[in-house]
Amino acid sequence: MTTLRAALGALAVLLAAAPVLAGVPSDYSPMVIAPRGPPAHREFDLSAALQRSRHEKKPLYVYLGASDCRYCRRYEAFLATNARELVPHFSGYIVVDLRSELSVQADTLYFRIGTTSRAYADFQRAIGDQRARLLVYPSVWLLDANARPLMQMPAGTGTFETVPEQLEILNLVQ
Repeated sequence: MTTLRAALGALAVLLAAAPVLAGVPSDYSPMVIAPRGPPAHREFDLSAALQRSRHEKKPLYVYLGASDCRYCRRYEAFLATNARELVPHFSGYIVVDLRSELSVQADTLYFRIGTTSRAYADFQRAIGDQRARLLVYPSVWLLDANARPLMQMPAGTGTFETVPEQLEILNLVQ
């Protein structure tokens, strides 16, 4: 019995010390997509998210965050703190949480839609994203069911720091 208690106590300590998974808070019911492939070709497959978007007739709120990005943690904490006010507004979207890390750079980041895989910069051009910039964490895209952007989005530090700013984005206020 003592051995069992000791083992359970050790397990509780390990679980308490385990890092919290980064990402969009569960209140938002995110569709979590982890990258696949070797470090030189980290690929996010958006096919299922787009299929779901067509089926549910909802646009996608695609969030690309890095587990070791302090600005991502800040945005995710903002979402968690303001969930009661924001979740009803997010309900019109399928929230897609792409989980990455800062070591994944633009030249190794790929997006798959169906049978086509595109590098980050090519993906941006393919979806009509007019932001010609380097990969910045966090990044957000609002996409329709055909992977076309609904509006041009900001990215990086200072992204959506107030509820009114977040609501402007969700309501597609240019």
